[in-house]
Amino acid sequence: MHIRRDDTVVAISGKNAVAKKTGKVLQVLPAKGLAVVEGFNLVKKALRRTQDNPKGGIGEKELPIPVSKLQLYCPACKRGVRTAKKAEAGKQIRKCKKCGHSFDG
Repeated sequence: MHIRRDDTVVAISGKNAVAKKTGKVLQVLPAKGLAVVEGFNLVKKALRRTQDNPKGGIGEKELPIPVSKLQLYCPACKRGVRTAKKAEAGKQIRKCKKCGHSFDG
């Protein structure tokens, strides 16, 4: 997977791309090829009454989005970029293909 938890990503297609949103990856589901991103793919969900939430109500929840619709956000280029994997010091490191910015370490 080219995306990991706590990465900052940008949407490249869909309603989130139209809004030019960036967000932090909260969870990655590699078996299904999906990722949960903060503020992306929001849906309304009815909340049951509990002791913590005595009124209940309607809340918003993030649903998974396909990883193929996401690109890593490069702070140097200030946009979504493709990445290349390079071997450095015995580890695979993800680097920006445009400027060479390292995303790992």
